[in-house]
This record gives sequence, C-alpha cells and structure tokens, in this order.
Amino acid sequence: MSTVGLLRSIGFVFLTSTAVLTLVQPGAAQIERPERPAYPQPLQELEENSSDLRPLKDSGLLSMAGGEKLIDEANTAVSAGNYDLAVEKLRSARQVFNQLSNFYQQLAGSFTGIDNRIADGQRRQALESAQKRDETTYQLALVYRAQNQPELAVPLLIQIIRSQNPTRDLGKKAYQQLFELGFVDSPYPRPSDNQSSSDN
Repeated sequence: MSTVGLLRSIGFVFLTSTAVLTLVQPGAAQIERPERPAYPQPLQELEENSSDLRPLKDSGLLSMAGGEKLIDEANTAVSAGNYDLAVEKLRSARQVFNQLSNFYQQLAGSFTGIDNRIADGQRRQALESAQKRDETTYQLALVYRAQNQPELAVPLLIQIIRSQNPTRDLGKKAYQQLFELGFVDSPYPRPSDNQSSSDN
C-alpha cells in the first residue's frame, strides 16, 4: 500500500471514531460506582443505645473524677519519692482539667441566650475545672521545686497568679513561692498591709 493510501485509511478510522463518540449520549458513558460498605451497626442503633451510657461522668479520663484519680496517683508517687512519675501524673491531670474548663466554657457560650439554665451550669463547671487546674498547677510547681528545677516552677506560679488574682488564697501562695525562690523582691501582702488591715 502506498503512503497516500495508508494516510487515507488512518484518516477514515479517525473520522469514524470521532463520529461514534459524538453520537454516544453523555449519560451512557457514566461509570457505575460501587456501593458504600454497610457499617457493622447502624448509626441509628448507636444513637438510641447511647442514651443509657454515661461513660465519662464517674470514671472516664475526661472528667473531674478522671483528673482526681491522676492527682491521687501523683500523691502516691510523691510519697514514694518518685518525683518523675508525680510530674507525669500532675501534668496529665492539669491537661484534663484545662480541657474540661475550655469545653464547658465553650458550651456555656453556645447556650447563652438559648437556655440560660444550661449556660449557667456549664459556666459553673468551667470555673470548678479551672480551680482544679490551678490547684494541680500549684502542686506541679512544688514538685519542680523539690526536684531543684525552679526554672520550671516559675512560669507555672505566674500562670496561677494571672488566673486566680493575687488577692485570692491560691494566688497569694503562688506569689509566696516566687518570693521564696528569689524571683520577686517584695513580699505580698506586705507586713504594713497586714498591720493596717488588723488595725481596721
């Protein structure tokens, strides 16, 4: 076959293919997708059964009880002189209480103006969690002092003062620790303040 004949044959095949593709309806070329696999248990069943379960209330890690358990384990470790384990447990407890405080505060904000009873309850739980976080932070700072690591204790003590306010008991105790460490020069409350308040 000559070159011209070969080119004509190729051109005919190309035109025929183009014509066939043009005639095919757009919907006919769709590829069938496989169906999604079924879940082992329908989501509706999970939703219905979950009303009977309250796994976080009394024993879950993300709960006040879970944080308290970590604190108990830290106290046991301190009594045994295992400060490294105490630090690990206190840091975990502090994180739990901080997360709880943040989550409850977010829920309180979401329900404000919609259901103030729920908002107030969540706000109260946020404050309780924040108080436990600050108390745990104070214990952690004391353990760092016992380990002769004041550079790790100082930032924690300052966080407590910012959260609690220097006039509250925990804030005063945190500031006293800073004074004992030599990070600050002036005691608080000052002796003159105590004298004047007793005179009044």
